[in-house]
Amino acid sequence: MAKKATAKSSTSGGKKAVAVKSSSNSESGNSSRERSSESGFDPVDALIKLLQSPLVIDLLAVGATAALAAITEHRSSRTQGAISNPKRAVKDAGKAAASAIGRRLKNEFEEVRTASKRAGEQRDTTADATA
Repeated sequence: MAKKATAKSSTSGGKKAVAVKSSSNSESGNSSRERSSESGFDPVDALIKLLQSPLVIDLLAVGATAALAAITEHRSSRTQGAISNPKRAVKDAGKAAASAIGRRLKNEFEEVRTASKRAGEQRDTTADATA
């Protein structure tokens, strides 16, 4: 291993330079936080709100249920004499969760699409009735 080069005569000067650099980094970090709070957008709060939304909670529940069902099915087939691999069980559980979440998202998008079509049709009929 190579040793770090140190200059004994300039140790105090090196420490000052490091202190200046760290203080300038902390100031830029504070100013970026101040700018984000001034603009009204905080990414951490946005992420927390997203995670607390009912759709995300529902998607996580659907995925967890599908994964649990896949693991249970894998373990029950193992008790019946089938040779199994734990890695395979985890892989199958992940696939089942992803598939279930995908189906649920597809259903949600279809519901939104049909609702927007109905709203557009109602808007057209009310516009025709008033004209």
